[in-house]
Amino acid sequence: MTQTKDAIRDALARLELPDGGNLISRDMIRALTVEGGAVRFVIEAPSAEIAKHMEPLRLAAEAAAAQVAGVTSASAVLTAEAKSPPPQLKMGGHPKPQEGAMNPKGVKTILAIGSGKGGVGKSTVSSNLAVALVRAGKKVGLLDADIHGPSQPRMFGLTGKPASPDGKTIIPLKAHGVTVMSIGSMLAEDKAVVWRGPMLMGALQQMLMQVEWGDLDVLIVDLPPGTGDVQLSLCQKSDVAGAIVVSTPQDVALLDARKALDAFATLKTPVLGLIENMAVFTCPHCGKDSHIFGHGGVADEAQKLGIPLLAQLPIDLDTRLGGDSGVPIATSGSAMAQSYATLADRLIQGGVV
Repeated sequence: MTQTKDAIRDALARLELPDGGNLISRDMIRALTVEGGAVRFVIEAPSAEIAKHMEPLRLAAEAAAAQVAGVTSASAVLTAEAKSPPPQLKMGGHPKPQEGAMNPKGVKTILAIGSGKGGVGKSTVSSNLAVALVRAGKKVGLLDADIHGPSQPRMFGLTGKPASPDGKTIIPLKAHGVTVMSIGSMLAEDKAVVWRGPMLMGALQQMLMQVEWGDLDVLIVDLPPGTGDVQLSLCQKSDVAGAIVVSTPQDVALLDARKALDAFATLKTPVLGLIENMAVFTCPHCGKDSHIFGHGGVADEAQKLGIPLLAQLPIDLDTRLGGDSGVPIATSGSAMAQSYATLADRLIQGGVV
């Protein structure tokens, strides 16, 4: 039987393939059996598409095997090589042990944008500052670390999903010149992230260290509101150059902004300055200014604490429309875009970026 099998293999080796080699040298023969004079074997094609064109070769292989001495019948079956499913990227879970700080390769500066409470426009400031820095000639990344309430995919008009060719490396998306990574791009827009602290930390580690950020002058981290796990892990485990705190002028917002400032002080992260958002509303009909959220509260706080007031930004309808439509206002030639350009220039001239 062994001699018969060897003779069959020799016969099959004489069948040359169009792209070189033969059935034996290309290791395409499977399950070769000889029972009495009956021969059976399988020809495994590299893919289902190639198998569609191999019927003449299958017939030729049967004929070649049937010519071997002692063989009374030969039967060959075509099949295709089974392909392993692509590896799946799993987000979240406990952070993995690692040596050294969580500093992404190729990123020169990490800049955190925080707030004491939600709803003060921190993510709007983050997205527009990122675009303004790109327009100033900088290579910019934006990490949406607000894992429970990610908004950057909507603000940048991103509808695709980051790729992961090996189940580990994450290829981020890009819009308006900014490299963007957000858990919101990994899930349906209305899907809630119901995770405890350790899973948040695991996701933060992944988005910092597994993302192919490339060479960046600055990575802006849009933090969640408050003073929780993400702030703690980022500032303790990464070399954050500094933080900017966003607040509205009202007393309730300032109460929480002070807590954010205290948290960064506790974590020994320099606060580069404050931004007063929604500082004033100018009526488009009569031109009158209305201080809906109070007047100058953040400016007064900055002066009292000796912290720079980096910008005072008004309530602006076009800014809201731009964020909802995925085209940040900083991409335009408007007065608001100029305000963000001035903010970006201030950070560049100050050596932050």
